[in-house]
Amino acid sequence: MSASHPIDVPDAFAASYSDNGGASARAWIAALPGLARDFLDRWSLRPDGPSAHGMASLVLPVTRADGTPAVLKLQEATEENIDAVPGLRVWNGDGVVHLLDHDPDTGTMLLERLDATRPLSALADETAAVQILAELLARLVAVPAPPGFRQLADIAAAMLDEVPGSVPRLRDPVERRLVRTCASAVAELIGEPGDRLLHWDLHYDNVLAAEREPWLAIDPEPLAGDPGFDLMPAMHNRWDEIVATGDVPRAVLRRFDRLTEVLGLDRQRAIGWTLGRVLQNALWDIEDGRTALEPAQVAIATTLLARPRPTAG
Repeated sequence: MSASHPIDVPDAFAASYSDNGGASARAWIAALPGLARDFLDRWSLRPDGPSAHGMASLVLPVTRADGTPAVLKLQEATEENIDAVPGLRVWNGDGVVHLLDHDPDTGTMLLERLDATRPLSALADETAAVQILAELLARLVAVPAPPGFRQLADIAAAMLDEVPGSVPRLRDPVERRLVRTCASAVAELIGEPGDRLLHWDLHYDNVLAAEREPWLAIDPEPLAGDPGFDLMPAMHNRWDEIVATGDVPRAVLRRFDRLTEVLGLDRQRAIGWTLGRVLQNALWDIEDGRTALEPAQVAIATTLLARPRPTAG
């Protein structure tokens, strides 16, 4: 079966993945065509269209032996994706793509085929897109995280440990103060990290049109924690539409309020954990050698910090 179907590994994907991942990534890319052919044979799959790729995976449209369309997702097993399979099993297709098969040794997955040509990011109505994403996210975080998943408490503690050594590398003292303020917000909440199963990366390109439901989530990086920590990708994505309103703070709060309302979150806690995502993104950028924060992150953080706290009684 597989010998008559050469596996196309796009040059751009191979180059980008190899450059960013070092020797192990280059070895994985070199082995990828053979790995794909092995799974086509093992799971009795027939290629059914050109390959696609994300930042860290190759996706092949396939047809199963019974004629069911599916996708074969090949990725190097890493800490970032180690919980994807157990997370997909816990959600069991409720708002998220179905897992059809999995190889634990290689991280290879066989998934329900969605319409990759119709991501939620292509929906012109920004208000409708926010609502759709919020409703999916509410379904996902309604599920308690079983034991064994990565914990927000551990991630938050590690972030706080990094702050003293990382923040001085930012050039702007205003940005340094902002990141320390975000760290203070995390420190206030770290004792109550939450216990829901989070997607951790639910932005508009990780929601695809489907036949089983109008829209389904893909590519989770599951984490046990507070749903407020899951809002930032939806806040930050489609940023050009927020800028285009001409009133960034108002547009940020409108999106934030819609998300928190649909998810039924306490807004002060959600602000704190969203500042935690700003902290996380800042630390990642600093680790990558950047000396300034991304403007969208600054705008989101300053807008949420400027929001008056509700008065008691």
